[in-house]
Parts: sequence; structure tokens; C-alpha cells
Amino acid sequence: MAKNKVQFQAGYSLFEFIKDYGTEEQCHQALYKWRWPTGFVCPDCGSKKHCILNTRRLYQCYQCHHQTSVTSQTIFEQTKLPLPQWFLAIYLITQAKTGISALSLKRQIGVSYNTAWSMKHKIMQVMKERDDSKPLTGIIQLDDAYLGGERHGGKRGRGSANKIPFVAAVSIDKQGHPIAMNFNVVKGFRLNEISRWAKQHITPDSTVISDGLPCFSAVKEAGCYHLSIVTGGGSKSVSKKEFAWVNTMLGNVKNAITGTYHSINPKHAPRYLAEFCYRHNRRFQLEDMIPRFGYMAVRTPPMPGKFLKLAEAYG
Repeated sequence: MAKNKVQFQAGYSLFEFIKDYGTEEQCHQALYKWRWPTGFVCPDCGSKKHCILNTRRLYQCYQCHHQTSVTSQTIFEQTKLPLPQWFLAIYLITQAKTGISALSLKRQIGVSYNTAWSMKHKIMQVMKERDDSKPLTGIIQLDDAYLGGERHGGKRGRGSANKIPFVAAVSIDKQGHPIAMNFNVVKGFRLNEISRWAKQHITPDSTVISDGLPCFSAVKEAGCYHLSIVTGGGSKSVSKKEFAWVNTMLGNVKNAITGTYHSINPKHAPRYLAEFCYRHNRRFQLEDMIPRFGYMAVRTPPMPGKFLKLAEAYG
């Protein structure tokens, strides 16, 4: 039987990663290249004329005298860690198909748990912001989904207070193969909420296939065509070919979250879901994960610890 080309691709080995990004200088030069592909540009005035303060690794603009580094105003701002540790964390998170917990990350890169947790969430935030800027298009399978379960003695089903509602969407090509997926937490399955989600995450003129949940008709407000198929619930409903890929992706993600993280804080669920989507959407070229991520990381604003702990982002 022929091997799946995506599943059995060569990938990007740890040996290759160490060869490319094993030193502070290699990581610094990579960040410089990703941030300023055509050469230094002052973030304040846009001038290209500058000098380098080697003792502090700063770039000073001749025009306005603003000083900056490769990490300032990026997700890496004010980090005290060596860049190779950051790059190793990025490698481990972007290459782990089923995810890696902060505890496991702590042990592998040699930092405290709190530091590993902060690094992981900053990396996942880059993933989320990138995929939020790339709406799905074409034929899209859509479904309602939940993380968590009912509390003992509490209400079951959609009304359970312990469940995190999110929209699961998977775009497919004309041959029925999955292209990309987008899982976003929502405040509930209501017309106005699905309309808001669709306008941000689906391009107009896309064809959306959903079950009979009434709120999904709101995708038409985003200029999409909508096909509603009543599944009837039960085990047979998840086997319908019209929802084959969205159900498969949902199963994979839920199993990975249960196996890797066991449970997650509801206010951080958007980033955990984005992590799985980001890796899946770039699964065809694993060797490009680091440079593609790095290019976006130096364009993602800093995330103070207070924001990480308190922000409740609804995609």
C-alpha cells in the first residue's frame, strides 16, 4: 500500500534544527533576517541609516537616534533567556503533532515551570493571531463543539456550565481532501455570534455545509452560501460524509487535549485550539515551520504576563 506523502514526509529533524539554530549568533541573525528582510528599518521613523552598538547588541537610528534590538516590540521583548532556548521551545511546539505540555517543555528546555508556561502561551498567541488573519475559503464543513463536560449533578448537554463552546470549521478541496481548519471559541451558538465569527473567519462566496442548528444560517450575512443538512443526532450523524473531516479533526484535537493537557483553563482555550489548527494548516512543509513562525513572531506585539493570565480572547 502506498504511503501517505504528508504523513511520511522527511520533516525537520532535531539534528538539523541544532545545526541551523544551535547558537546565540545563529538565532540572532535569523531574527534579524525575519524582522528586516531588506535591511534595518527604524521602527520609529522608517530610516535605514543606522549604527550598531555591539556591546549591547542594539541598532541605533542615525535619523531619530532611536535604539532597538531584534527582540524589542516583538513576542520576545524583555526576555532574559538565551535565544537558543526560545528557538528550541518553538521547534518542540511546532513539531509536536499532539501538543506538548508546559511541564514537558520545562523539562526539555531547562527552565522553571512558570517560564515554560509563559513561553508556550506566547508561542500559541503567535499561532492564533496568524491564523485569525487567514480566513477559510471554498467548501467548508461546519459544526458546533464543546470542550469539557457537565459537572456532577449539573445540567447536561449544551446548557452545561462547565462546557466551552467553539466553532469547528474545516475547508476541503473539490476532491474532498482537507485544506485548513479553524477552531474558535464563541460566547454561544446564537445568530449574532455566528454572524460575527463568519465575517472574520470565512471569505465571502464560500460554501458552508452545516447540520440543522438554526444559528448557522447566519453565515449568509458574511456573503456565504449555506447548505443545511439535518443529521438527526446519535452515532450515525457523525458518520455522514458531508461532515467526515470536521468530525475527524474534532476527534483528533479532543483526544490530543485529553492526552496531553488533561484539562485546560477556559480563558486560555482559544490559544490551545489555535495551536492545533496552526500545525495542521502547515503540515505539508514541516521544514518551513521555524522560519514561517519566526517571521510572524517578530511581527506579534509583546504579551505581558498580566495579559496572558487575564485575557479572555474570543476568536
